[in-house]
Amino acid sequence: MLDGSIAQIGATYSLVLNAVNCATGETLATAQAEAPDKNQVLGALGKVAGEIRGKLGESLTSVQKFNTPIEQATTSSLDALKAYSTGTQTRHTKGDAVAGPFFKQAFTLDPNFAMAYAVFGQIASNLGDSATGAEYTQKAYDLRDRASELEKFYIESHYYNNVLGDVEKTNQVYELWEQTYPRDAIPIHNLSVYYLQTGQYEKSLAKSQEAIRLEPDDSLSSLGLADDYLFLDRLDEAKATLNGSLAKKIDIPEFHLLLYDIAFLQNDSAAMTHELDTLSKGSPVSQALGADAQAKSEAYAGHIEKAQALFHSLADTEKEHDWKAQAANTLDALSSILGEVGDAAGARKEAVAALELGKSRYFTMGVALDLARAGDAGRAESMANETVKTYPSDTAIREYYLPLIRAEIEMDRNNPGKALEILQAASAYELVRYLVIPNERGQAYLLEHKGNEAAAEFQKLLDHRGAVGISIGGVLAHLQLGRAYAQSGDAAKARTAYQDFFALWKDADPGIPVLQQAKAEYAKLK
Repeated sequence: MLDGSIAQIGATYSLVLNAVNCATGETLATAQAEAPDKNQVLGALGKVAGEIRGKLGESLTSVQKFNTPIEQATTSSLDALKAYSTGTQTRHTKGDAVAGPFFKQAFTLDPNFAMAYAVFGQIASNLGDSATGAEYTQKAYDLRDRASELEKFYIESHYYNNVLGDVEKTNQVYELWEQTYPRDAIPIHNLSVYYLQTGQYEKSLAKSQEAIRLEPDDSLSSLGLADDYLFLDRLDEAKATLNGSLAKKIDIPEFHLLLYDIAFLQNDSAAMTHELDTLSKGSPVSQALGADAQAKSEAYAGHIEKAQALFHSLADTEKEHDWKAQAANTLDALSSILGEVGDAAGARKEAVAALELGKSRYFTMGVALDLARAGDAGRAESMANETVKTYPSDTAIREYYLPLIRAEIEMDRNNPGKALEILQAASAYELVRYLVIPNERGQAYLLEHKGNEAAAEFQKLLDHRGAVGISIGGVLAHLQLGRAYAQSGDAAKARTAYQDFFALWKDADPGIPVLQQAKAEYAKLK
């Protein structure tokens, strides 16, 4: 263990760094230096760090390669470094929203602080503002020559991810980073996030378990591990992971949001109420997460008018805080729900309102998909093509969003065969959260009157409840399954699926178009 100290003697600062054998308490090596004033402390720190590495056996070549002076690589400002360090610790235990201002303070104190820009950019992305995330990640990349070798790994991987969206190059950097610094949990955690976002949940779990072994007290690693368990339908393990962190006083709003999701899937209304109450008493970000979860739960139950009011209230609050990207995402979520339940005009209206606030590429592609579903194929196609042209290297746009949008447009044109052909390009994303690909494929099969094939696709949503979560697609899957069985001639299974849907929507708003259609279809079943 490295044990450091700093003492002020008059105007001079004395720095001591000891390497201690934890088992015996024996001092293995010591390095010390003095700084004539506060402005020279970082230089002295770099000196003792390099000296003790050599004493502990690191080769001179390695020390020279990985020993760029702190003031040249990281920051020349002690106050900026302190803000950055406080932000890092805060992020471990309290999450992104609380930590963000410390990193902003760090690059305000030192406008050349590359890593402060990089971490702030990632925090913005995590909080739903990917446009701001890309902006600050680009600033970090432009300053990468001032970074250490370790910092360059962070900056370059996040540049490929947040700015270019190039998954292959991002993962290449992560893998090299992991090989070079095998005890660093960040590349391992970020690889787990990649696997999670592409529906490779078992691979993500393996990486998350390794990351949590290296960083047992890191909130993001704990959240990632719990997400993996949730999406694999291992709900008790997900809950135990989160409660274990909370017991160690590691508490971020996302923990309570995930516990709410778990309670929802376990039909534990008391736990749902508890988690919403906890979120409502937290920071504005915490309150927003709770409001979003409540709105989606109301939509899942068929309370569309109530959900719409909650989404609008949340968007208004987000705009008051000047969280335009988050408000745009909220209205886009509402647009998607209205489109799913058959309110095409309402979906288009909310999508247009969302576009007035949002500007990130993934948001734009999400809105394009909503517009395609709501019958505005021309605008959807134009938006998608322009985004692809602007971000030609973005893997998710090319391989996930674009096939979905084009398939939806082909279904709107009554070309389900073409839609199925297009969806083949996105087959690698089969189990991505909400299982959008199987849902789209199932609808194309319905248009082709291939009931058995459609039923197999919609069943996937019911077999992966953890990944589908509170998405309204989870409840509508029962209806779609009923339609598929009806097409295949299995009236008994069709009636059961319709009845399951009606049970979930037993007190739904009566005027919902898709509910009215379902009742008419059910009445015709023999």
